[in-house]
Amino acid sequence: MCVTAVESRPAGVALTSSPGGHRPFGTRVKAFVALTKPRIIELLLITTVPVMFLAAQGVPDLWLVLTTTIGGFLSAGGANALNMYIDRDIDAVMHRTSQRPLVTGMVSPRECLAFGIVLAVVSTVWLGLLVNWLSSALALGALLFYVVGYTLVLTRRTAQNIVWGGIAGCMPVLIGWSSVTNSMSWAAVILFVVMFFWTPPHYWPLSMKVKDDYARAGVPMLPVITTNRVVARQIVLYSWAMVIVSLLLTPLGYTGWFYTAVALLTGGFWLWEAHALLNRAKAGVTGAKLKEMRLFHWSITYVSLLFLAVAIDPFLR
Repeated sequence: MCVTAVESRPAGVALTSSPGGHRPFGTRVKAFVALTKPRIIELLLITTVPVMFLAAQGVPDLWLVLTTTIGGFLSAGGANALNMYIDRDIDAVMHRTSQRPLVTGMVSPRECLAFGIVLAVVSTVWLGLLVNWLSSALALGALLFYVVGYTLVLTRRTAQNIVWGGIAGCMPVLIGWSSVTNSMSWAAVILFVVMFFWTPPHYWPLSMKVKDDYARAGVPMLPVITTNRVVARQIVLYSWAMVIVSLLLTPLGYTGWFYTAVALLTGGFWLWEAHALLNRAKAGVTGAKLKEMRLFHWSITYVSLLFLAVAIDPFLR
């Protein structure tokens, strides 16, 4: 790895000698919940449950939705905890991650490692016994790819880290479909590819905003190693690929007019924002006037609306 453990800590942040030793129980619980990165998991579940409606062509079994959701939360939470364990040196020098539980000493590295492993094992067994073993295998594969492929191999070595590492975040689409059908479908594959192309232009605007953090930590995110103009051009290319792929569901017979309308409107606005960012980057705009976070925030709204349309569309056909 190109970044070794860092001794220094951000100003005002210090590791306790006995992590969690004299902390209130509620505070400790919140710290362990924080290890799972719940806000990221919310986004993963947004792409899981709607696909279950599409696979069922209506309302799926609600018990199945519940068990799949819980299993997915545990699996993603385990992956995120293990990611925090491995990247604790990076988190200690980045401003936006300086309050994570391992940096503040609220949770010890050993506790975090054990917590992540337990969640990984429990989620795999949970999904296998209560959903099906195909979904369990897909979730375990996503976890291993995120921890090993992305965190250990890609993050510190290549600017393509978020491109290929994002595959783990695409897996909930396949898990949602397989939980209902115990099989795969081209519909699930198309939505998987949509998420694959969505991930870089979703994350690169945020990386542009905090590139100094990544540079300080020695992480070669694309905005760290190249210009805003190059990054914005890549964002536009991936955005066009994402929108085009999202429109394939209807001609292949998986969705109808409602999904198509939502995909066109939301995708069109995305492309407007992406090209606007590129134009500002070409003009040499920097700082707050670059407005890169507009696309980041819209990307979350986009994926929420698109997958909401995936869930609603079967009822309107």
